[in-house]
Amino acid sequence: MNPRLTMVAVAIAALPMTTHAQAYPNHTVRIIVPYSPGGTVDLVARVLAQRLTEQMGQTFMVENRAGASGAIGSEAVARATPDGYTLLVQSPTLIANPLLIKATPYQVSRDFTPISLLGEVPMVLAAYPGVPASNLKEFVALAKAAPSKYAFGTSALGSPMHIAQEAIKFESKIDIPIVAYKGTAGALNDVLGGQISALIDAIPSSYPHIESGKLKALAVTTRARVASLPNVPTVAESGLPDFDMSSWYGLWAPAGIPADVTRKLSTEVAKAMRSSQVEERLKPQGFIANGSTPQEFSGFIDKQTTIYARVIKEANIRVD
Repeated sequence: MNPRLTMVAVAIAALPMTTHAQAYPNHTVRIIVPYSPGGTVDLVARVLAQRLTEQMGQTFMVENRAGASGAIGSEAVARATPDGYTLLVQSPTLIANPLLIKATPYQVSRDFTPISLLGEVPMVLAAYPGVPASNLKEFVALAKAAPSKYAFGTSALGSPMHIAQEAIKFESKIDIPIVAYKGTAGALNDVLGGQISALIDAIPSSYPHIESGKLKALAVTTRARVASLPNVPTVAESGLPDFDMSSWYGLWAPAGIPADVTRKLSTEVAKAMRSSQVEERLKPQGFIANGSTPQEFSGFIDKQTTIYARVIKEANIRVD
């Protein structure tokens, strides 16, 4: 073959790979949040979308698709065209669902491309002010004495909040129901109204209600106390040694997204999460921003999957 023609052919073959990321994005990008508005996943997605819009010159739009403990919105992203224009912001619920529910309509490693770990945040066990307990020890005593009077609410089955509640139930030997909602907002509203006794929630969405006195904080789930709630003991301090759980958030795309778009997104997301604008919005509420590479995020997911599988097995957590 003519060497000059060979060089032209190679150049043409390489062109789409080079120009795809250069042109991306050239129209609106959807970020799917698989829960109702009002929770921490939604908050993180909206803060990220605003910053990416400013950085990249195209609109990043958040779309809420709630239902089936986050599976409906997550599946929509898994089935979307892998071109970088449909993305997913999710919590550990994405990896927990397949461990709990056999009929989960996706496999994380097969159907998604990890883009970046966005960050993590402590969780807080908060109760309706009318519950006669000022800390976790007292709440456990109430639940043991009259289990039919108390119930937990959770944003979704398989969420870190749900898993933390199940772990507390298992370790403290209490047997109260856990009511699942289509997102944090519904669970919060029912605790605020006294229909549900308590919930475990990421601090950003519950903190304003704790600060206003509409909820009372009983314990935080991390190993150390939280700066924004310095007088609230940890779960470990409350009689469950070594308890340490937090909620984290990540950005995924469908499997098969071009590698150059993955790299560009990851770079821009890392820049966004480390910006002063994002820090100003999220840090005061305990959010620890990250912004990892896809490879780092993939390794993190593998480790977290192992941890969740162990907790689910040890606590014998089941979803009927």
